Amino acid sequence: MAAAVVAATTTLQKSPATFHSRSPQTHSTNPPNLSFSGLKLPNLTIKLKTRSRRSGSCSGAKMTDSAAGRYATALADLANSNGTLDATATDLEKLNKLFSDESVLNFFISPIVSLENKRELIDDITSSGVLQLHVCNFLNILIESKRVNLIKEIVQEFEIVYNRLTETEMAIVTSVVKLEKQHLAQIAKQVQRLTGARNVRIKTAIDESLVAGFTIRYGNGLSKLIDMSVKKQLDDIAAEFEIGDIVIPVS
Repeated sequence: MAAAVVAATTTLQKSPATFHSRSPQTHSTNPPNLSFSGLKLPNLTIKLKTRSRRSGSCSGAKMTDSAAGRYATALADLANSNGTLDATATDLEKLNKLFSDESVLNFFISPIVSLENKRELIDDITSSGVLQLHVCNFLNILIESKRVNLIKEIVQEFEIVYNRLTETEMAIVTSVVKLEKQHLAQIAKQVQRLTGARNVRIKTAIDESLVAGFTIRYGNGLSKLIDMSVKKQLDDIAAEFEIGDIVIPVS
């Protein structure tokens, strides 16, 4: 039990990798030129690509009529009414990270662990102050109704509701190394210009296979891609040379 408490509080105290840009922005009829001053980037051509929709992954996705969707909507309505929508979104990110730990998830869904022990862990988390009281109460409801196994889906559905209520565009920035905050701010502004969204929320990821540079995914289902990576440039060069067999004349 003690180990579970330590693991839970340690995970919850870690800040999620997100960045918010909340300056108002009007729609532009013509796509703007992207400018990322201060970033050392390869000289690449930006291309937008479309891929199949992934439900529940971005601001434009349609929320499913499911138990997870109903729980998420109820929590979002409560948070919106008491003015804690942003803080609740942050708490949900913490819960998402917490329940990504298989040992924590197994603890809460285990039929062997008593309801009292599960509540005791929630009480410890509540007393630590890393989650708001109404989020802890919400977690207790999920435990008592034996729906805690839906927590990951609830987090995804909550993100959809949150983005809709706040007119927020979600973007995922993937890079080889962690980008500085000022660079993420520039990227958020450019996504804002492209989409006309009131707010932009950036999530970051690391992918060493990109070699250098970064990629940005945004739009409905994260279907649009801005690829400014060296890997993309190298792939394009390789494709140009894939012209079949080469015949060398004999003198």
